[in-house]
Amino acid sequence: MRPNALTPLFASMQSLSGIGPRLILLLRKCVNLPAGVSEPRVLDLLWHLPTGVIDRRAEPKVAEAVPGSIATLKVRVLKHKAPPRGKSRAPYKVLTEDESGRLELVFFHAERKFIERQLPIGEERYVSGRVERYADHLQMSHPDYIVAPEARDDLPLLEPVYPLTAGLSGKIVQKATRQAVDHLPEVAEWQEAAWLKARGWPAFADALKRLHKPVDAGDVSPGGPPWQRLAYDELLAGQLALALVRQSFKNRPGRVVKGDGRIRAAIADALPFALTGSQRTAMQEIEADMNAPRRMLRLLQGDVGSGKTVVALLAMAIAVEAGAQAAFMAPTEVLARQHLETIAPLAETAGLRIGLLTGREKGKIRQELLTRLAAGEIDILIGTHALFQADVIFKDLAFAVIDEQHRFGVHQRLSLQSKGNGSGTDVLVMTATPIPRTLVMTHYGDLDVSRLNEKPPGRKPIVTKKIPTDAIEKLIDRLRVQLAEGAQVYWVCPLIESSELSELAAAEERHAHLSQIFGKENVGLLHGAMADKAKDAAMEAFAEGNLKILVATTVIEVGVNVPNANIMVIEHAERFGLAQLHQLRGRVGRGSRESFCMLLYKAPLGETAKQRLEMMEASEDGFLIAEKDLELRGGGEVLGARQSGMPEFRMAGVPNFEELLGAARDDARLVLANDPKLSGARGEALKTLLYLFDCDEAVRLFRAA
Repeated sequence: MRPNALTPLFASMQSLSGIGPRLILLLRKCVNLPAGVSEPRVLDLLWHLPTGVIDRRAEPKVAEAVPGSIATLKVRVLKHKAPPRGKSRAPYKVLTEDESGRLELVFFHAERKFIERQLPIGEERYVSGRVERYADHLQMSHPDYIVAPEARDDLPLLEPVYPLTAGLSGKIVQKATRQAVDHLPEVAEWQEAAWLKARGWPAFADALKRLHKPVDAGDVSPGGPPWQRLAYDELLAGQLALALVRQSFKNRPGRVVKGDGRIRAAIADALPFALTGSQRTAMQEIEADMNAPRRMLRLLQGDVGSGKTVVALLAMAIAVEAGAQAAFMAPTEVLARQHLETIAPLAETAGLRIGLLTGREKGKIRQELLTRLAAGEIDILIGTHALFQADVIFKDLAFAVIDEQHRFGVHQRLSLQSKGNGSGTDVLVMTATPIPRTLVMTHYGDLDVSRLNEKPPGRKPIVTKKIPTDAIEKLIDRLRVQLAEGAQVYWVCPLIESSELSELAAAEERHAHLSQIFGKENVGLLHGAMADKAKDAAMEAFAEGNLKILVATTVIEVGVNVPNANIMVIEHAERFGLAQLHQLRGRVGRGSRESFCMLLYKAPLGETAKQRLEMMEASEDGFLIAEKDLELRGGGEVLGARQSGMPEFRMAGVPNFEELLGAARDDARLVLANDPKLSGARGEALKTLLYLFDCDEAVRLFRAA
């Protein structure tokens, strides 16, 4: 139950005066809403922070006003000069003065009665705006503010500048945010007094007031005390939420899952290579977790081609050795089938019974599969989101693997865990996107982490070169030579705009071009809009060597495995992020041939794009690349936060982010170590903080624990 004091903040923005249905539509576009919130609330306005200020504190006499500057002037209205009849394009002018000189106020397309009401002759007014010199006199076109002396306080001397959208003015947003600030309730302080004093940070409400009603230009700087205070609040809420999820999970009863090693030994014997050192370490960590009487929740991060699937299979084998079942969930059907192809031969050798469940399995086939699953006749079930469905019942699910974790939310992870028999399901989540340390803390703070940082023996380095698009004919000549020697090529086309059509058009156009050169029978096409059967057919033809070139969109980014394919061409590589380029490159270099990644770019390159492509040429280390990607793009984008529903910070993108994050993580752990039920004075105040930053899920888990 959210505290009653917060109710006004969670009301619709339409509860504010002057905000109607039309403005709410514009504000919805403008204000950054958290996942799951569709109706803008008063609270969302408070988090809509200014990007700067307009300083109106200069109040010179008219004669001393500096042309080109913004000034606030106290003037008396002398006379109105309407445009001559028939000359509607001519400006409406109002002559004003003070004791030092005269100022002309200029209005275009103005409503005469409105100006007469605003500027009555003989009255004094404060006007604020940009002063310009025109011929021999001073002018101010369309003053930003015109206020009577008694309403002087309505004129903001430091006016916040907000991010806007077409049709929405800064004045409307400012008026609304000022009302939102007035709705701020009195709340108990959740930060330690000594910590606030050492940092020179204001109280929570004061911080918000100073951002939306600044008293100093530095108040709206991300490095200033008000913003720093709120950035830390947001990070602390996030870290506390993750720690609560982790605590809730680990407090639930688990089970000891111990195997005898026979299935794992059979799998290891069937492997064409020995496990790497980091694979063995990861297995030891996973086995220790499974042997413990608490639930396991572990993240396995490994660079492209580091052998995560083998580790997952060996971990699932422990569950089967213990007489239970395992599940393996992938984000797409293509990936689920790919994992089946990788796992099936090894599983068969070891006597494991495998099943596949995706959206494509229907009717009688699906029913038969579910009957076998419930009877315990399937040891490992591989599938997509279809595994979440209510009628998917395991006889005894003890272990679940979730691949490409960032495409699934906490809710989905919890619903898969609930399919265990009540004694808890151990969970291993995997990602092939190497994640910088800070993002592990912000997005995966509720998980233990294992890293695979070695490639299996025999993997050769991939030669990476950037090539301007005007050298494409030379590239095609080189491909001719390689193809004659038995090579296979991926040719990836980018998303040109944010529509599927343009990505599709680019791929189809390149497919037609390459078909003319290399022959239709040698060039295949793969994109997201194709039917599943057509996708599978294209991948199969390429995997079997019946196609020499596969033109594709980024649908082939993760998990596709064709060892003979040794050349990756990425068209318009400057449009891709570093992590995505690295993922795409990982599709080659899986066989015995020397492999190449050609980054086709359109010159001239921007500075950031240039750094990205140079990084790709210089390194194959995914973790190094991930750190560079974070440096170039910032935390919000690296993992596709918007798309995946992962936390995206509203105010924590500050210069000393890492320092604040580390402090917030330590603080959250200390709080829960001393007050695991958040029942103390600070604990109760911190519950308010969790609500303010939409961490309701953490509060729900906490209450349910």
